[in-house]
Amino acid sequence: MYELTPHFDAEVDPGTNILLTGPPLSGKRSMMMDVLAAGTDRDEGAIVVTTKDGADRVLRDYEKRTPYEGKPVAVVDCVTQQQGGETRESDRIKYASSPVDMTGIGIKLSEFLQAFGDRGIKQNRVMVHSLSTLLMYSDLQTVFRFLHVFTGRVQSVDGLGLFSIDSTAHDDQAMNTIKQLFDGIVTVPEDGEPEIRLP
Repeated sequence: MYELTPHFDAEVDPGTNILLTGPPLSGKRSMMMDVLAAGTDRDEGAIVVTTKDGADRVLRDYEKRTPYEGKPVAVVDCVTQQQGGETRESDRIKYASSPVDMTGIGIKLSEFLQAFGDRGIKQNRVMVHSLSTLLMYSDLQTVFRFLHVFTGRVQSVDGLGLFSIDSTAHDDQAMNTIKQLFDGIVTVPEDGEPEIRLP
């Protein structure tokens, strides 16, 4: 089981994918990072797929939560290459060329999961921030197909998947289509307590 501490007093089965939905700046990214860091403290794997911030910033933010040196913490950075930044891959950071490169994103995720599996790590937490960026660059059908494969991958390795989307940026049809792929939904209001609906 995966515990969803520190924000939620709940646990979910391995292979569960959860969508965090709410307006921009409601703290979804921070929540997901906290849940991943709690896993790192238990020697679980953590993989952050970022379409908004470069890997360096993600790792700096992560380190504020938990020291990760020597631990299975990895980032798939979909930002830096697109912005023309320097990209040297390591066993901690891999790059997709842009948020449009969903095939690349999927391959890099699989490479990390494989590497963690080879190290004997059984539990892995994966977060994607943010699906809204993917939907900005590609149409709903393309993103849906990508997510179908991606959530399936998390399921197949008995992982925990956390995905964020800005609820105000998409119409109801897009939101309802995307929600179908997830086992649980966390609704994060601008202020007030997040509401969690689990399988």
